[in-house]
Amino acid sequence: MSYTHLLVERDGPILYLTMNRPESLNALNHALVEDIRRAVIEVADDAQTRVVVLAGAGRAWSAGYDLKEEAAEEINGPVRWQQVLAEDVRMTLAVWDCPKPVIAQVHGYCLAGACELAAMCDITVASEDAIFGEPEIRYGSGPVSLILPYLIGSKKARELLYTGDTVGAREALALGLVNRVVPRDMLALETRALAIKIARTPPEIIKLTKGPINRVFELMGLREAFAANVDASAMLNGAELPEQREFDRIAREQGLKAALAWRDSRFGEVLARGASS
Repeated sequence: MSYTHLLVERDGPILYLTMNRPESLNALNHALVEDIRRAVIEVADDAQTRVVVLAGAGRAWSAGYDLKEEAAEEINGPVRWQQVLAEDVRMTLAVWDCPKPVIAQVHGYCLAGACELAAMCDITVASEDAIFGEPEIRYGSGPVSLILPYLIGSKKARELLYTGDTVGAREALALGLVNRVVPRDMLALETRALAIKIARTPPEIIKLTKGPINRVFELMGLREAFAANVDASAMLNGAELPEQREFDRIAREQGLKAALAWRDSRFGEVLARGASS
């Protein structure tokens, strides 16, 4: 398997997929989105692989979808946005549908689209320095894969999605957004130990267990909600709200870091310093 921004490494029954754009905090550009989607589809028929670990190179797991790429493309109007966002949802649903368990090995920033991606994995192991949230709501964007209400409940999902606030690893654990929190220097070892333990379960059992668990959420309308949210998000992203125009202006004139600082300073804090949403 060959990919543009994804490193592949095998460790016995474990296949490691490492997002490899460390200079941009592993921002999810089109190529990386397609890499992840294709990798989890291809691994379905790989008899050697019993567990997939999705990791991130460098200082963060991923800071979200790539705002620099979006700005350079000058995506305009809800029709084009609908096409772009549908591609993103196809990727997260591919992870959801993968018959092999997918473990997110998260450190540092796990924001916006990356937060949704980690939530769509079967299990998330986070280091103590991990930060989760959907700050893109603060300048006129929104979640693409609307998974948070299913995992953490209506009240907390509304709070995070109305404010763009972030939570640390311990709070994410209490909310049910992650399974385990470990010291940063133990993250790889603890994730591997869990993956090895899961790999001892026959793959047929895993597949026949994962499918019905997913089906519970789908009976609650998960796929229909995702489809409806893509349309709503396309309208939102194409709305040209004043906050969106000001964010874009600052990004053009002063750079993305300044635009992100402006976005968060409106809420009395500076949260994201990366190059993504």
